[in-house]
Parts: sequence; C-alpha cells; structure tokens
Amino acid sequence: MRFESIASGSSGNCIYVGSDKTHLLLDVGISRKRTNEALHEIGLDLKEIDGIFLTHEHTDHISGLPVIAKYAQMPIYATRGTIEALRRMPKYREIDPGRFICVRADEPLEVGDLKIDPMRISHDAAEPVGYRVCEGAKKACVCTDLGCYTEYTRACLEDADVLLLESNHDVNMLQVGHYPYPLKQRILGNRGHLSNAASGQLLSRVLNDHLQGIFLGHLSRENNLPELAFETVRVELMFSESGYRAEELPIRVADRDRPSGLVEF
Repeated sequence: MRFESIASGSSGNCIYVGSDKTHLLLDVGISRKRTNEALHEIGLDLKEIDGIFLTHEHTDHISGLPVIAKYAQMPIYATRGTIEALRRMPKYREIDPGRFICVRADEPLEVGDLKIDPMRISHDAAEPVGYRVCEGAKKACVCTDLGCYTEYTRACLEDADVLLLESNHDVNMLQVGHYPYPLKQRILGNRGHLSNAASGQLLSRVLNDHLQGIFLGHLSRENNLPELAFETVRVELMFSESGYRAEELPIRVADRDRPSGLVEF
C-alpha cells in the first residue's frame, strides 16, 4: 500500500491512499491544481483516481470537489447525511447526483483491491466518518475532526500500519486566543476537535510494533504550532503505560501546505 498526506489542516485536507492497482483520495479540501500537482509527484493524475471518499461536508474537506468532479469522472463516496448536506449547498448541487455512492459506518465496501471501512466520529457535521483502508492485512487509518474518542474509536484504529490522527489545538492557546467564546466552546466540546494532549492519549492506546507512519494532522493555524503538537504528543506518550518510547516511533506532523512524502508499506 501507499499513503501520502497531500494537505492537512484547518485550511484544507486531502489524503492519498492506494495500491498498485487502485488509487483513492480521502477528502478534497484544496484546489484541483494543488491536488493534481501532488499526484503528479508520485506518478499519478486525478483522472487515474478510482474514487473520492468524503469524511463530511465542512469546507476544508470539500472545497475542491466541484472543479475536480468536472475534471475527472470518478465516483464520490460519502454518508447519506453528508450527501444530503452537499445537495443543499449551491455549487455542489451542480454535481450529477448519480456520481454519489452512499457509505455507512461499519459497513465495509470494496473499490478494486482495497477494502474501505468507514468509522463513526463525534463532530458537528451531518454524518461524519473516518476511514480505514485495507489491502489484505495492511491497514491505513485517517481519523480527524472528532471532539472526543471512545473505546470504539480505539478499536477502529488498532493494528494500523499507517495512522493520521487529529492533533488540532493546544488548549491553552485556544483559551487565550482571539476566537469568540462560542467558537472556543464548540472546538473544546465533544463534537469539536481533538487537542494535542487528547491525541497523544489516544495514540498511546493504539500503538503497535508494525506502525510505519504516524501523522499528526488537522492542526489549527491559529491555535497550534507543529512543534507544540509534536512535543505535547511526545510527552503524553512518555508518561503513558504503552511501553513504547516516543523517540523510537515514526511520528511526524502532516503539513498544511505541502505533501508529506509517500509512505510505502
């Protein structure tokens, strides 16, 4: 399998996951030009993408969809709630409804030689999901935009070879920052976003011996710093009972503006 974070952050998200035969995008929250340039760097073109899987309807996950849908004719996969929310948004209503394929949490489907298994997440969107993508025993997980996690979340993420996990904000930066109080409460709530500390705590519970890539993703531009996210997660792992040493783990921060580089596993 192959995995690359093309863009990850509160300003835009796009992830590539594929095999030798099948190529998918998870979210398209950046421009067609940026998406295609990143794909060209790994020897692909948007017209070779076999499907787009949307996590939810917030702009930073879908803004590139109308133009990309005109450029290439791949199917678009999303939950019923997400599809219905998109159909209420003017520029997304122009996309042929026949392009959309409905997915449901915990009901796996296959695209080529890949199995895609949506998972429930807690976020203030219509019907949001994360995704687990498998080729045989190989497994990549993308889990962002969740205000809290449960034992269900942990079970979904265990045994991954590659994991992109939200590390959205530093709680102190958010609390003293310029955001209005209702927005701060939304981000801190159970249907908001995962903090750096919470990300480290969840990560400590899903570590395994064959993890080949750990990406901290969906960082807030205003309420986080890459160095702070990395260090906070590292400290949480250091004080956890996971038995793993943070410095020995393949942890990196997914960049908002440039691709992470391809991970092959």
